[in-house]
Amino acid sequence: MTSRQGRLPVAIVAGLHADARRTAVEQILRTVPGSVALHHDLTAAADRAVRRTVRDAGATLSSGEAPLVNDCACCALREDLLPELLRLAEEGRYRLAVVELWDSVEPQAMAPVIAAADGPLVLTGTATAVDPALVLPYLANGDDLADIGLAAAPTDQRTVADTFARQLEYPTVIAVVEGTQAGPHVEAADDTDHALLAQLTPGARKVWADGGALADALLAGFDVTAAAARVHPACALLPQDCDEHGVGTFVWRRERPFHPQRLYAALEDLTCAAARSRGRFWLADRPDTLLTWDAAGGALCVESAGPWLAALPDAAWEMVPAERRLAAAVDWHPAHGDRCQHLSFTSPGLDRDGLAAVLDACLLTDEEYAAGRERWQQLPHAFDDLLDPVV
Repeated sequence: MTSRQGRLPVAIVAGLHADARRTAVEQILRTVPGSVALHHDLTAAADRAVRRTVRDAGATLSSGEAPLVNDCACCALREDLLPELLRLAEEGRYRLAVVELWDSVEPQAMAPVIAAADGPLVLTGTATAVDPALVLPYLANGDDLADIGLAAAPTDQRTVADTFARQLEYPTVIAVVEGTQAGPHVEAADDTDHALLAQLTPGARKVWADGGALADALLAGFDVTAAAARVHPACALLPQDCDEHGVGTFVWRRERPFHPQRLYAALEDLTCAAARSRGRFWLADRPDTLLTWDAAGGALCVESAGPWLAALPDAAWEMVPAERRLAAAVDWHPAHGDRCQHLSFTSPGLDRDGLAAVLDACLLTDEEYAAGRERWQQLPHAFDDLLDPVV
């Protein structure tokens, strides 16, 4: 066993592009002698169990079932994952364990579970396998996972688009696999597809899955804390301004707060203006609340991510992750602190000028801004139904 200091290296490969994911995993198994893949198939969860298989490059080594936990297939996966990995580590004959996540399972849900185990396991990499030709179709797909048999729990309300977006944005490696959907009516990936993938994943290394580079990338190391910070709305690594092969990314940053009523009226236009948009923003009537913007598939999710740092007492700053304090310090405003508008829109055929005009029109006017915070908080609370729903 040639693991790190006697520990079993573990790598995660995720992805809704199931054929691409399977191709990437098979390539790793062929490239790394002594590697195995652990997969939990949630397809049969309706039959009250999750099917588990362990395989190498040549054959299935073992199989079994994990019973559902609280009617939740994803919970069963969590409960069964570590014992299986620990069993593989105890056998002492494997160089790498690849955790191949089922279609809709997100790597961010499983990476901390593995990393927290420590001991005989070390998480060395996390990847999502992608066919570039399918990026735009999946980002445009607003179907509920439950409606297409890909929900991981009875309460799973995710869509194809938002799940795929998160699968893209969390890992440090994107395994590129082309041609998984070959056929007379399926076009091969072109420069536009590759440009879209590149702009959506600025913090990830793109690796072709048909060589040894993918295995090397997944053995390079993975920092769970840094990965969480990279997607946290307060300090997320958002796509940067870019225009290439017909794909544009428009980053809109302003200091002045939004007028809640005008922004609410513009939500539909803004949501449909790009294949993917995300970021953080603030409303004049909620000046202390950091709000998140997360849109894909024609649907927008707006949520509270807690207070802005500027709204916290100094003593509370020590409890805030260093990554967030650093991000806040970079753009600290003398009057507003870290409160800001920071939204990023990525799409083929992006209308930058139109987006800027709509967004700017939603900000407080000079007169409204000069009126001060007490008057701002008397503005119509247009977002109450989204942020404070009646249960």
